[in-house]
Parts: sequence; structure tokens; C-alpha cells
Amino acid sequence: MLFAVAFVALGVSAIGGVGYVVSVADSVDLDEMDQVDPGAPSVVYAKDGTRLGYLPGPVLREKIRTTEMSDLVRNATVAVEDRRFYEHAGVDVEGIFRAATRNISEGGNAEGASTLEMQLIRNLWTKDTTSSLDRKIREAKLAQQLEDRHPGREGKTWVLTTYLNTAPYGTVGGQEIKGVEAAARVFFSTTARKLTLAQAATIAGLPQAPSDYNPYQNPEGALARRNDVIRRMAQQGYVSTSEAAAAQAKPLGVKNGGTYYTTRRERFFLNYVRTKLIDKYGKKRVSQGGLKVYTTLDLRKQELARKAMADKLDPSAGDPSAAVVTLDPATGDIEASTGSTQFGQNQYDLATQGKRQPGSTYKTIVLTTALEQGISPSTSYPAPGSLPIPSQYGTGVVKNFAGEGSKGGSMDLKTATLKSVNTVFFQLGLDVGMKNVTKTARAMGITSKLQSYPSESLGAAEVTPMEIARVYATIANGGMRVTPRAITKVVFGDGSVKRPEPVRRTRGIPKDVASEVNRILQADIKGGTAASANFGCPAGGKTGTTDGPSDVWLAGYTPRMSTAVWVGYPGSRKTIVSTTQAGGNIQGASVSAPIWKQYMASAHGDYCGDFQGLVPFTGTKGRRGSSTSPNGTGTTDQYGNPTGGTGDSGSTGTGSTTGAGTSGVSNAYPADSYETPPAPAAP
Repeated sequence: MLFAVAFVALGVSAIGGVGYVVSVADSVDLDEMDQVDPGAPSVVYAKDGTRLGYLPGPVLREKIRTTEMSDLVRNATVAVEDRRFYEHAGVDVEGIFRAATRNISEGGNAEGASTLEMQLIRNLWTKDTTSSLDRKIREAKLAQQLEDRHPGREGKTWVLTTYLNTAPYGTVGGQEIKGVEAAARVFFSTTARKLTLAQAATIAGLPQAPSDYNPYQNPEGALARRNDVIRRMAQQGYVSTSEAAAAQAKPLGVKNGGTYYTTRRERFFLNYVRTKLIDKYGKKRVSQGGLKVYTTLDLRKQELARKAMADKLDPSAGDPSAAVVTLDPATGDIEASTGSTQFGQNQYDLATQGKRQPGSTYKTIVLTTALEQGISPSTSYPAPGSLPIPSQYGTGVVKNFAGEGSKGGSMDLKTATLKSVNTVFFQLGLDVGMKNVTKTARAMGITSKLQSYPSESLGAAEVTPMEIARVYATIANGGMRVTPRAITKVVFGDGSVKRPEPVRRTRGIPKDVASEVNRILQADIKGGTAASANFGCPAGGKTGTTDGPSDVWLAGYTPRMSTAVWVGYPGSRKTIVSTTQAGGNIQGASVSAPIWKQYMASAHGDYCGDFQGLVPFTGTKGRRGSSTSPNGTGTTDQYGNPTGGTGDSGSTGTGSTTGAGTSGVSNAYPADSYETPPAPAAP
């Protein structure tokens, strides 16, 4: 081998020198070595490909193409690192002899002889930085093999581009800068394509001693190194003498661009995505970086949601905060997830972590449970303005928000939904069984802890806007529970593609039940408590207001969007006393509905279609029919859910036409309380 003879000049005795070099060289083979991942930060993209930001990681690096690098930085690198780069075949024999001669005459290591190929081998294959002759012999052997893999001028272009994408350029904020693109951004707040001669020379001079020549830490040393690089470029004909002089006369001119990698959009959502990545791949793998993460977030809808909140609420006037979540009912894609507060003002994300009482939006779950048990929405209940709580459930009185109902009056379930009558739904929750209501809540997408207390029928639970949006998506899509997903795909550093969150659709409730609830909620948005949210397109919805009120909601949907809007004070149960828009009349219709309406009117885009595939309500038993077991045991239906089950009192349904507990109704109230009996269960 020619390089074996050359290495004799570096100090190996002539006798046996060639044999020694060959022996060391034969100990390595590029074909048997794996390339080291140079690392890179993980980058997260929105649905349209817009970069949301980089996740924290140990390495700052962006891989770019040859055409994205200026000729100046490429030529500067060759001039200072390997001036015979285009002439040698991976090992610069002439350079080895030149270096040996200089080192012998001056003593020590005045000049090295590593080519760009050899440095690339060190950066991407061996990671060996020891100052030994053996290391150089191995690098030389591997560099020749690399040259054989990438021959000719095209191969030289590949080597130089790969080197410039992986070379070390120092550290900033504890993160290692690798690659010329990251160096250009960090030191000059620009790109490798736009580097000037002076900037390109500064960067090209860094890899040999990144700390010594760091322009932030040692500007004098960096300036001297830059001017030396420019001098070499002029000597080798890359720039003219006048161009070199002009560039050398310029100040160092560094511009701190480190914020490029720390500036992030939608930081709450980014944190949510990072948590999902860690859940799937582990904290260690995520912290290593190098991932390209593509998400479902629609930036247009994000901005429209924030605008709707800002237009309707004024924090400077004491108005509360708000959160908006939109899911695609067909896929569960999280298209919008934002709050009115800035990142850092709260410890948690209002949209995905803010657990609040959903108020009457939870009544949709109670209604769904009743329909699943075969109870017709035409079934009438007593609808007094207030109702004593049965003693076995505690003490107190259930009251309607606006005093609806009167002593001796009654109301069917559809009307009670449109008027959001508490006394009716409290009775209904007890009759269908609160444990059954909890099962329905799970089937529709609630994952937070539930107690199955009677008060939950009126929304006395703790859930997030994300969960409520998921519940209403189940109604919008015909009863399929979708899993919210933020990530469509992840591309790893080796080019492999993973899909950690595939679309997941599970039958949650029967289609006829979902269709009937959908029809009722469409009526609610046309003329019920949610009427002020009507924006002219087919939609369904339900308002929600808690005691105080401290939380107000509007949850609703179109065929393509399920959106939950919450308004309240983060971190407290402070009563909402006034708002800019509502003027003190606080309820879901007056606070959350205007936000929901403005947002949905603009976010729905050109589509304003009707719901497809609605089917008639059969009134037959769904997932949970009657059971003779006081503990609610029994068989399972086609969805894998138990068909048995009773109400909280544990009594069984009689199937009586008087309405006494048919289809799992628990007789929490006497049979003669019904004006119209529930629809009988299917035989």
C-alpha cells in the first residue's frame, strides 16, 4: 500500500515499518463497521409542515444538501483542512511527508496530515480522538476504503458535504454544535447558503479547535484564525487578494442566533407531543434527538381559536380564561388545542390538563345511557323547580338553573335536554344507574376518575376539555369512540418511519343511539339552551354551567369538527362575576357559546354539510340491558360490554308497562312518578 510506505516517514523504522503499518491497517474494515449517528435535535411540525420548534437535546444539527451550502464555506474548509483534497485518493501521501518533515524540523506536532476523508472516518465511524500513530494508520486505511465507495468528483462532493454536515463547531448552552448549518445559525443567525466570506472563514476555522476559536469565548483567537483561513483561500486561488483584504478588515461580527433552536410555537402542544413520544419511545431515546415529528395541529384553527377567545374575553377587565379543543370526529386528530393564557402563566395546559366540572355538558352522557337502555326520549318525568335529594344519597335540594319547571308539572327527556333541566336529569341518572352512566362515560371517551355519585349526572365530575371534545366526537361520528392523536408519524435519523398513534376507532355506543342523541343536540343548537351558538351550518351542541358559576362550557360538533370550549379561572373555583360580553349574566350560553360560535363559523372553512348515515332510534336494548343480578353481572353484547347491570340501589327492572324500572331502570323513584312510561325493552 502506498500509504504504508508514507507512514514510515512519520517515525516508523524502515526495517519492519511497512509490515507494522500493514498489520495495524488490517485490523479494521469499513464494511464491518457501523456508522455512528451524529445526532440532531428533534423537530416538530404542524399539519401543514410548518416547524413548531425543536425539542431539547444534546446536539444542534441540521442536515442540508450541497446546494444549500455556499461555495465560500466549502472552499474555506478545503483550504484550511485539506488543500489537496481534490487531488488525493483519501490519503494525502505528499501531505504526510510534508507534515513529517515539518514536525521533525520544528519538533512536536506542528502540522497534521489528516485528510477530510480521515476526519470523516473519525467523526462517523471510529470516534477515536487519541493522539497515536495506530489511529492515523487505521484512519488512512478506512479513508481509502471510503474513497473507493465514493470515487471521482461526485464522491469528493459527497465527502465534503457529509463532513460539513457532521463536523464539530463547538458548544452553546451545553449543546454541541454539529454541521455548518447549525454553526451558521448559532454564530451568525443566518444559513449556510447565505454566509459571507468572513463568516464562512470563521466557521471553517473552528473544527480543529472549537473551544480555542469559539468567537463568543475567544473573539481575538477566532479573529486571528479567520484571517488565517482567508489568507490560505487567497493563496490557493479561491478568492482574490483584494477580496481577502476586504474580508480580513471586517470585524468578527458574530450575531447570537442560539434562540433559533429554543424558540418554539404552541409550547403547550409541544410539551403534550413530547410526553406522547416519551410514553412510546422512552425518555432516553427522545432526549437523544434526531426525530422528525409530524403532528395533527392546524395552525389556522389555533389562531382562530385564540382570536375568538381574545375577542370575547378581556383579562385586563377581570374576565376569566378559556380553552378550546377541536378533534376530527373521524380520526381523533387534535386540530386545535389552546388556552387564552400564555405559556408559563399556568403550571398546566388548560386544554389537556385542566380538569374542571363539565356542568350540563355531562347530561348528554346521562341521556345516552337512558337511550341505550331502551328509554324513549319521549318519556316524561316530573319537572319540579326543585327536588329533595333522596335520603340514601345525602341531603339537600336539586334546583334548576333558571327555575324551570313547577310543582306537579312534567317534561319529556328531549325537552328536558333542550331546557337543561337539572331535576329531570337527577332523577334520570338515578333511574338508569350512575354506575351505568359511568360506563357510558368511559365508552364515549372520559378517562378521568369518576365516582358514580348521583351529582355526576349534573356534571359534578372533574374532566378536561379534551375529554369533553372526545365525548361529543362520539356523537358526531355515529357512536365510534376515537382516541385523540397528536402525532401522525415520526421519522428517525436512519430514515425509518414509525406511526406511534394510528387512528383508533372503537364502537362506543350503538349507532341508533348516537343518531338519536345527535338529532336532539341539533335541536338544542337550533332552539335550546345552545341556540346562541348557531352559526348557520348543521351542528349539535350543549351548554354547561357549574355552581358559582365557576365553570361554563359549550360542547358541540359538526360532521367534521368536535369542539369543546371552557371558560373559568385557572387554579381556582372563583365565581365568574362579570365578563365583557356577558355583562354579568353568566352561563354557558352567554360566555362560552359566543366563543364557540365565532370560532366554528370561521374554522369550518368551506364545508357546511349535513350529517350522513343517521339511523332511526330503535329503542331496543343496547350494551346494558336488564339483569337479575343485584351486582349487575351478566352476559356481554357485540361490543364486549356487559348487558346486565342495575342502578345504584341494586334493584332489578320489572319490565312493567307502568315504567317501573324497565331495561335496567333502578326504581330510584316510584313508578307513578312517570307521566309517560319508558319505552319497553326489546323481547
